[in-house]
Amino acid sequence: MPQHEEHDVTNGRFEDELGTVMRRAGEGFALDDRRELVTGGLARGRRRVVRRRVATVGGALALAAIGVGGVYGGSVLGGNGGVEKSSVAGPTQGGTNAQDKAAEAEANLGARIPALKMLAVLKNNLPAGAWTVDNPKSAGTGVYATYDEGKGKAAVDVGLQRQTPEQMSGISCQGKGMDSWDYCNVSKGEDGSVIQELRGAKAAATDPVVWRTRVTDRYGFTVVVTQSTALKGQRVASRQSVPFTAQQLKNVATLSDWAVLAKSYPLPKSGKPGADAPHAEPSGAVVKATLRSLLPKGLTVVDQSEQAGYSSVVVDDGKGRSLVGVNVQYGMNDVRGQLFGSGDVTTLPDGRVVKLTQQPGEKGGAGVVWWTADTMTKDGFRVVVSAFNTGDQAKPATRPEPALTLEQLKAIALDPRWQKLPTK
Repeated sequence: MPQHEEHDVTNGRFEDELGTVMRRAGEGFALDDRRELVTGGLARGRRRVVRRRVATVGGALALAAIGVGGVYGGSVLGGNGGVEKSSVAGPTQGGTNAQDKAAEAEANLGARIPALKMLAVLKNNLPAGAWTVDNPKSAGTGVYATYDEGKGKAAVDVGLQRQTPEQMSGISCQGKGMDSWDYCNVSKGEDGSVIQELRGAKAAATDPVVWRTRVTDRYGFTVVVTQSTALKGQRVASRQSVPFTAQQLKNVATLSDWAVLAKSYPLPKSGKPGADAPHAEPSGAVVKATLRSLLPKGLTVVDQSEQAGYSSVVVDDGKGRSLVGVNVQYGMNDVRGQLFGSGDVTTLPDGRVVKLTQQPGEKGGAGVVWWTADTMTKDGFRVVVSAFNTGDQAKPATRPEPALTLEQLKAIALDPRWQKLPTK
């Protein structure tokens, strides 16, 4: 197995490594009347901080406010602590029952996230295709989904967990379970996170191919994204190759949306599964009205959408359509370091921080660019405004640049009206 270690992590046993990661230990984990918390893109809305929304419209901003529910309940840890090459489609192992494993995984993460919220992150940050989940009204620490862009169905899983310093020090291409992978690479991200990429090649034509990317930040928050050419419970490939490139898998695994989601859906203080405590957030209608009132003159709104704490509009100034979105989030101080720890960050006299970002779009549209102004007050109130040079991130750019400049996005995000919005 080729090994590439680009950082000096200790070559430990890879204890408690995310094993079958998306093994859905908790499939069938029903959510009784779990109240939907809309989160959209960067969303996080309701103290829900909808951190997940943190991705905002482009995966970030538009995390699509999908309605309730969630999927997964599966444990992110393999029973033996090793990283297994088994497909995300593999059956659940014996031993502790699925619900116990799911509860343990939730306690470890401190959250129970609706599956559809996690699916929204995938849909908004990967190429267009048909996505489905087995149990859209379940919730847990991950999501098991099926994806098909017309070349056959693939299994795609995401699992979240928190690791101890000891576990983090053991991330490497050595140790138990690693010899079953055909490729392993460990590197460090600009923010100090450790990124492990694993790939398994097929020995026979019908064997499934499994690729997995695991990202652990310096605080231990871990995201594992896996794709496989075989569906859950199947050992025969349903397509020739995995649908996403290594870079696309890495881009999804490093999204801040996952941390936002984890905070948005915390477990009750009792630590037991149950309904989430309500978190204040402005209604989608209020957010939409405020966004429209702050748009520069000369723009015509040709489309719009909304959900609690989030809204997006498609505008046209006569030079092409441009998608613009905003997320309003409360209680975000615990992810301040992750969101504003690097990049073009400025601290204003009143203590607010502002981060301006220009980057390529994430949904596959040719030539799409994504500009963002991200702001947060000293008490954790966050407003993120993004704009794209297209009206649809999955389609080619309709203009060279977004209809709004970075300075205009910044002005909208810093407007005092956001802090005065009524919440529910």
